[in-house]
Amino acid sequence: MRAKDAVGRHGERVAARYLTARGYEVLDRNWRGTGGELDLVVRHEGVVVVVEVKTRRGTGYGYPAEAVTPDKLRRIRRLTGEWLRTHPGGWREVRVDVVGVLLPPSGAAQVEHLRGVL
Repeated sequence: MRAKDAVGRHGERVAARYLTARGYEVLDRNWRGTGGELDLVVRHEGVVVVVEVKTRRGTGYGYPAEAVTPDKLRRIRRLTGEWLRTHPGGWREVRVDVVGVLLPPSGAAQVEHLRGVL
């Protein structure tokens, strides 16, 4: 596994722990759809939340959440529809969140949770 991929997987684990500690239930991890992947699909208070996780070791290229572009959001929207079609459950509300994970050279990861970006 490439170092970049390992950092991303670590960030996804950090994000999942962060969310579950706040009452979210993980429904899916790394769900593969047509032409893409959803990092996390969780449920919180009856709402299905699709979570895009962005992880960085530093801010030289900006903060992690800044890497979620309009093109990425369009792909997430399409994949969310695909996930909902393959997981019927009478979901009443769906939202997309972004969790940015910053891994400093030492110390704990810093997590930024942006709710309802889409």
